[in-house]
Amino acid sequence: MNIITLTTDFGSGSPYVAAMKGVILSINPQATVVDITHDIAAQDVRQGAVILDDVSRLFPKDTTHVAVIDPGVGSDRAIIYARINEQGYVVPDNGLLSRLLRRREATTIVNLDKPEYWLEEVSATFHGRDIMAPVAARLSLGLDPKLLGRPHGNPLTLDWPQVQQETERIQGIIEGIDSFGNLLTNITADMFRARPTDERVVIVCGIYETWGIYRTYSELPLGTLVALVGSTGHLELAVIGDNAAERLGLQVGTPVIVAWE
Repeated sequence: MNIITLTTDFGSGSPYVAAMKGVILSINPQATVVDITHDIAAQDVRQGAVILDDVSRLFPKDTTHVAVIDPGVGSDRAIIYARINEQGYVVPDNGLLSRLLRRREATTIVNLDKPEYWLEEVSATFHGRDIMAPVAARLSLGLDPKLLGRPHGNPLTLDWPQVQQETERIQGIIEGIDSFGNLLTNITADMFRARPTDERVVIVCGIYETWGIYRTYSELPLGTLVALVGSTGHLELAVIGDNAAERLGLQVGTPVIVAWE
């Protein structure tokens, strides 16, 4: 498969993105390079893990996903290739795969420790360009991943807070903030599918609360705090026509309670 995706914290318009694409296309001019996002918050591995889990599984099988959110670049942290659910991932071993691995086990995990598949000169501070990009390009040409290096043990995992579910109450957290400022929680629609979603349910986040879980943003007036199920199947909170994170001053990790009265 010639598709390679890129997920980084480089920032939109960064020349580092172009550098990686240049390496990939020099090795495989027929590659299709897709930007998932380059706006992961700087060094925010947890946000990168959420985005990879939400988006990468939507691509055709055998796509190669490269993620460079790498606070440990130049250290002794490993760089790995993992195959999960018929998708390939080239990432630093720092927790970026931990959300994906909650869904499916990896069928292959190897270290990228064979320099013949890298660029000839490797910077200590840009492994995305010098190691990950050329490896991804060679994989897109059909390179057997087992040739990349030695088998790798269990990848590093992050601690993901569990949603607490009771008869009349569900408690989770804000797990992410999207580009519109909407607050994305770790509470899924399946957790309340058999319960009322009308005005009998209250959603509390920080000092704010709203009643009912809606289908669309257009069901309430501008400036209203609304709870709804987003496109990823998770409960989210939004302020109609505004940036909820900035307007309310809420951050990732803030508790979210859904309760029935």
